[in-house]
Amino acid sequence: MKRAGRLMFVAVPLVAVTVYFAVPDQKGDDGPSDARNSSPSASSPSSSSGSAADLDSPKMKELAQRIVSSAENSSLDWRAQYDYIEDIGDGRGYTAGIIGFTTGTHDLLTLVELYTESHPDNALEPYLPALRSVDGSDSHEGLDPGFTAAWKEEAQKDAFKRVQDSQRDRVYFDPAVRLAKSDGLGALGQFIYYDAMVMHGPGDPGFHGIRERAMAEADTPAEGGDEQSYLDIFLDTRRETMKSEKRDTTRVDTAQRRFLYDGNLGLRTPLEWKVYGVTYKVG
Repeated sequence: MKRAGRLMFVAVPLVAVTVYFAVPDQKGDDGPSDARNSSPSASSPSSSSGSAADLDSPKMKELAQRIVSSAENSSLDWRAQYDYIEDIGDGRGYTAGIIGFTTGTHDLLTLVELYTESHPDNALEPYLPALRSVDGSDSHEGLDPGFTAAWKEEAQKDAFKRVQDSQRDRVYFDPAVRLAKSDGLGALGQFIYYDAMVMHGPGDPGFHGIRERAMAEADTPAEGGDEQSYLDIFLDTRRETMKSEKRDTTRVDTAQRRFLYDGNLGLRTPLEWKVYGVTYKVG
């Protein structure tokens, strides 16, 4: 028998450092905008066209990028992250860009290959042999010391920003939202799927494995199940995966679980949540 969700808030000890962000509709307030924030396609919707209640509507997609950025970059200003790159010590090599493409999990390699097909002789192209060599590992061999500077150089260009946008949508956003809709989930469930796809990637182990394990324990709304109960179990399953990977779970415990226990299945604003002890607000 499939079990019902707990729907009880899980308290996680945190060192609370509270910072409030009043966020306008079109850009974050983490600082003045600059050339990195002016990509022509940065706020364009994905290829799918959703209703106002779905995550792939322009307004909701913008909100989703802000919430993910609070966890990935400790900032609501996701457009400032195109040139981000560092090794965060998670065993995946360099993490870079608006969605955390990594040198160890193939998606960064694919991104640079696609960009080079349409824009040859870019600053990243000389690193393609090294990127292929380190793919699947945390190695920097052949990348240091110049790769990070090359990434930052290309990230000032609108063309590279557009490729990052496109790959985010093709690999993570569109598949997650499409599957969530097929499972009968509203905007919150679509976001929960998207954030899991971003962190864990597709596959098993990965997002699809988490989803399959959750569906083995609870019926999705499309199968006649209760939406809140199913999402509660999905978050339980994801949290177990995160703990096994020694990852911080606050993006689940004090953000997504909070939205769920508030009954906010439509991910309606205003929203307030915490990640790593920092409080964020979107009005």
